[in-house]
Amino acid sequence: MPKLKNPESLALEAPLELALRPRRLRSGAALRESVAETYLRPDHFIAPFFLMAGQGQEPIAALPGVQRYGLEAFLRAAEGTLKLGVRSLLLFGVLPEEAKDPLGRSSADPLGPVPRAIREVRRAFGNEVVIYTDVCLCAHTSHGHCGLLKETPRGLMIDNDRSLPQLAAMALTHAEAGADFVAPSDMMDGRVGYLRRALDQAGFTEVGILSYAVKYASAFYGPFREAAKSAPSFGDRASYQMDPRNAREALREAALDEAEGADMLMVKPALAYLDILARLRPQTRLPLVAYNVSGEYAMLKAAARAGALDEARAVRETLLAIRRAGADLIISYHAQEALAQGWI
Repeated sequence: MPKLKNPESLALEAPLELALRPRRLRSGAALRESVAETYLRPDHFIAPFFLMAGQGQEPIAALPGVQRYGLEAFLRAAEGTLKLGVRSLLLFGVLPEEAKDPLGRSSADPLGPVPRAIREVRRAFGNEVVIYTDVCLCAHTSHGHCGLLKETPRGLMIDNDRSLPQLAAMALTHAEAGADFVAPSDMMDGRVGYLRRALDQAGFTEVGILSYAVKYASAFYGPFREAAKSAPSFGDRASYQMDPRNAREALREAALDEAEGADMLMVKPALAYLDILARLRPQTRLPLVAYNVSGEYAMLKAAARAGALDEARAVRETLLAIRRAGADLIISYHAQEALAQGWI
């Protein structure tokens, strides 16, 4: 049997390069905190809310801990969110099937859940809150697609240009109610420029546009579609959302939206596209927003329930990764719980 070597007999004089020891900066919690490069603060978050008609609230099975809110319940939840230091809210409308039609006309209803919520939260909290609103037709069309349909020799397709006026009508309804930013998520070509002109011509020059500039056709949207009741009734959204195989195209999409007048740019989803965030960051001086989407949230929740990981640490690490990749702001369903529980 071979004789084991004595480690002491192998001790050598430390080579010169061991004078350089990065571990010196990790030796204690206070020191690690003082040299940390990336931080998470409440004002880094935009909290998403699903708004429905009525006054109560109802749980969303696919998103544990997330609710659909009627108006009064939303105002209470918004107040709690503001107390945590999160001052930015992103509002999504949830419509009953009977309110939907092929043209998505309910999207511009001034009495719809989102416009009503904008007016009431503005009345309650004034300019303490920054209100972003999702502008898309999927929750308002009976077919569940993000634009209007047209018959072609190749079958039903999305009519890009005919969709733009309805999207503009929706954005104007939100602006009239008091939104700070409209956030077009439909991925129609030219919609940022179209909305910018419509807002300016109506006198809403101060209302900004947060563009879903880089939105991939992702498997991670499933729980959201249950939450917003917005799943397409046929086909998929691959003809207008981006192909996950493409990165250079993301830079082009972002550059086009910036040229059309976007004030902020978004990458969605976040975790599977951290490389896109990192590549986009040096291309633009606009604020970058990353959407930590429903499937990413649900994945961590399921793993935590199964005892596979420490939820607090996993959430913190996930959110730090998004910030480290280049995001200035993060839309995340984790925001309120993570802050309330002291995870970040």
